Amino acid sequence: MQPPVRPFRSVLYIPGSKERALEKAKTLPTDAIIFDLEDAVAPQEKAHARALLAGVLAQGGYGARVKLVRVNGLDTEWGRDDVAALAGLEIDGLLLPKVDTPADLDALAESAPGVALWAMMETARGVLNAAEIAAHPQLAGFVLGTNDLAKELGCRAGPGRAPLITSLQLCLLAARAAGIVCIDGVYNAFRDEDGLRAECEQGRDMGFDGKTLIHPAQLAVANEVFAPSPEEIDLARRQIAAWEEAQAAGQAIAVVDGRIVENLHIVTARAVLAKAEAIAQMEK
Repeated sequence: MQPPVRPFRSVLYIPGSKERALEKAKTLPTDAIIFDLEDAVAPQEKAHARALLAGVLAQGGYGARVKLVRVNGLDTEWGRDDVAALAGLEIDGLLLPKVDTPADLDALAESAPGVALWAMMETARGVLNAAEIAAHPQLAGFVLGTNDLAKELGCRAGPGRAPLITSLQLCLLAARAAGIVCIDGVYNAFRDEDGLRAECEQGRDMGFDGKTLIHPAQLAVANEVFAPSPEEIDLARRQIAAWEEAQAAGQAIAVVDGRIVENLHIVTARAVLAKAEAIAQMEK
């Protein structure tokens, strides 16, 4: 299946306990927001963050941005209260941390019927069960938790992320087989633009829909890298035009820039144009 048309180039984490950050997020050029009630909130702030976020979301104002909330695990003292506080609010999904098996999602689905679920893929067990998790009927997407995954694996994931490649690819394969969104993990050094760009390009080339981000300063790079370039848009248009002309002449293939163009290339070309149009609508 093709990746979703709705853009997920940039997916910014916002702490649910920070009122100023929650307000500023309404103006940021991010495709999606993860309102975080888990790692970004200290235990003594959990109840305050939950109430604050519920009130802010009830007011609205986030426009076309995808609104996801990362709740605490249902095995913690806060998770079920998080889910209850968000009931009836206009959000696009609940993100569950440390999903190991589809049963973890079943428990959340029982507490949030009809709400789109998202899974943090950040454990070894979860990665090994990625295909079964991705096939959950209520699941809309994966978010890679590369920091936690690296910690659990005991690896040193430096430039190129070689120790994580197998895990990234397994999750991406499972997501594509199930037709769900797959978002790459964060890049921690938010002042290192060159490093961020290299990791975004790696994730894009692997096939991820976008990247999770920890700071607004990372938005411009992610939005640029994960958007179709002007050259890609131009090529897609020329491929479609040439193929349609060939079809009208009773031919199965066309040639553009010295390369064969078949139906499979047209599927990709149309996906490129659909994504470009979705981004244009998002940025209006």
